[in-house]
Amino acid sequence: MAFVTHYVRRGFSSSAVRSVVIKNVTIIGGGLMGAGIAQVAASTGHSVTLVDTSDDILKKSVKGIEGSVKRVVKKKFADKPEAGEELIQKVLQNVSTSTDAGLAVRGSDLVVEAIVENLKIKQDLFATLDKLAPAHTIFASNTSSLSVSDIASSTSRLDRFGGLHFFNPVPMMKLVEVIGTSATSQETFDSLMSFSKVLGKTPVSCKVRFTIIIVAVSCHASKEDIDIAMKLGAGYPMGPFELSDYVGLDTIKFIMDGWSAMDPDNPLFAQSELLNKLVAEGKYGKKTGEGFYKYK
Repeated sequence: MAFVTHYVRRGFSSSAVRSVVIKNVTIIGGGLMGAGIAQVAASTGHSVTLVDTSDDILKKSVKGIEGSVKRVVKKKFADKPEAGEELIQKVLQNVSTSTDAGLAVRGSDLVVEAIVENLKIKQDLFATLDKLAPAHTIFASNTSSLSVSDIASSTSRLDRFGGLHFFNPVPMMKLVEVIGTSATSQETFDSLMSFSKVLGKTPVSCKVRFTIIIVAVSCHASKEDIDIAMKLGAGYPMGPFELSDYVGLDTIKFIMDGWSAMDPDNPLFAQSELLNKLVAEGKYGKKTGEGFYKYK
């Protein structure tokens, strides 16, 4: 994917980087995800440049954005057609397109990649853009299956690299998983969290080598973020920790003990130290006032 047509070598110094307010956003990839991210960013007043390999693809992307915004307007502004038309024009005015990623990123505060799930292609893209983007620019990948750390390794801005995993359809889904690697600076992570909130999304924190909570619940996320992710991303009425407290941790332990006895070599049924500790302390969930969570 030849997203970059102009190449200019540029120095980079992480020591000069500070927390950045994100105003100008470049989205690499004009498919459903990229166009959806562009739409919500443009709707919230960001200046967005959508990049893909051909003008035909980009025309289709913009047409899709316009149609999506019109559907939003039809529901949200049924009694206020003027306000609806104003939103449509606002979004379209805030979105520009380009087939030159190298040129597009030179004025960007944030670059979000939403292209094919191929590690080498993503690495090659970011390696080139790393030499062209300003020092303060944050890079983020929307990958749902690849290691954010591995993608970031192709750049010299490891502290300014993270993951922003949106869910499809982006304009409708509230959840955004913000992924930080071991090298992502706190300033960068905070900027990505703030950006997600400005978009009107509910961000959850996932600091892990691989990406999403929904696909890999083994990531280092809090119980609160895991519960939010499963509700907003997977459509569950409760997250796993909320549900356990509701059912009763004593009941959950009884079930797990039975499964473990029947299949002791199955790692899925291994004893949970935390569950055992809570039950031993008499913290069974809602019925005792405390389990994974505390209740009034």
